[in-house]
Amino acid sequence: MSVINWGEVYYSTWRASGQPVAETVLAKFSRLPIEIEDATWTATKQAAEYKANFALPYADCFVASLAHRVRGEIVTSDSDFSIVKSEIPITFL
Repeated sequence: MSVINWGEVYYSTWRASGQPVAETVLAKFSRLPIEIEDATWTATKQAAEYKANFALPYADCFVASLAHRVRGEIVTSDSDFSIVKSEIPITFL
């Protein structure tokens, strides 16, 4: 998971439920077998290219960038990703 998307989880939980809940969620999250990837130059360049070519929301472009680099699949319920399904395997929940 990109650190950009980790930040999305944090701020959206904070806004919805307050800082204490956000801190609890992140503490639980940190125990999951998920690696957090820094937003490197390479990742950010690829995300910017997705933004330019597909007009995805910017944070979503980091999901697409990571999936592309690791030849992974995006599993989501976010219909915004349908625009990149020709580029990246996507499973919609």
